[in-house]
Amino acid sequence: MIENSQPDGGYLLRHGSLSIPFQIEFGARSRLTIHVHPEMRLQVLAPAGKSKDAVLERVESKSAWIAKQWRFFEQYQPAQPKPQYINGETHRYLGRQYRLKVRKADKTSVKLAGKFLHVSQPDTSDRNVTEQLVSQWYRLHAESTFARRTANCVEKCKSLKLTALPKISVRQMSRRWGSCTKAGNITLNLDLIRVPIHCIDYVIIHELCHLKIHDHSPSFYRTLTRILPDWESRKERLESQDWS
Repeated sequence: MIENSQPDGGYLLRHGSLSIPFQIEFGARSRLTIHVHPEMRLQVLAPAGKSKDAVLERVESKSAWIAKQWRFFEQYQPAQPKPQYINGETHRYLGRQYRLKVRKADKTSVKLAGKFLHVSQPDTSDRNVTEQLVSQWYRLHAESTFARRTANCVEKCKSLKLTALPKISVRQMSRRWGSCTKAGNITLNLDLIRVPIHCIDYVIIHELCHLKIHDHSPSFYRTLTRILPDWESRKERLESQDWS
C-alpha cells in the first residue's frame, strides 16, 4: 500500500511492518527505474511524461522486491551508539565536534568554550540531568539558528515571490531532514543543528522551493538549481555525514 505522506511529493510504501519513504523524480529518461540504495534510500526515477498513478502502480507492484532489498541493507546498517553523557564524549554542533565536560556547580548551565561543551550541575553523576540539559540546549539553539537561516534563505529565494516568512517548527524526525505543508509551514529535523550551516541552508531552500512546486518534477530541480547551483554537493555531504 502506498500513502501520500507529505504535500512536498513524498510517499510512504507500506509492506508488512515496513514504512519506506520515497519521492518520484521526473526527468529526461526513457524508462522508469527503482533503486534501493545501501544507505537505506528508495529512489524512483520516472520519464517526464509518465503519470504519477502509473509510477505508483509500478512501485506497488515491486513492493515485495523493494522490501526484500530494504531488509537486506538494513542488517548492515551501523548501530548508532546511544549517548552516555559522560566526560570526554563527542557531541556535534554545526558540523564541528565538541568534547563534553561535566562539572559540579550550584546552578545548571550549558555553554560552548573552545573545543568543549561545558555542562554545570549540582550532581555530576546524574546523567539523566546531563542529558536533559544538553537536549534543552540543542533545541534552544536549533530554534534560534533555524529561524535566522530561514530569514537568510528567503532573501536568496526572492524569485519564488514568497508573500511571508514560513512558520518554522522543530522536531525529531527519523527519516527526513525537513518537510513542508501547503499552508506554508516548514518542519525541520532537530538533528540538523549538528550539521554544517551550508547543509542546513540546503534543506531550508529545498523546502522553500516546495512551497511553490509541491513535487520533485524537472521544474522543481530547475528552480532549486537556479537558486542554489551547488545543491547536489551540499546534499551529498549531508547524507554522507562527513562534516569534519
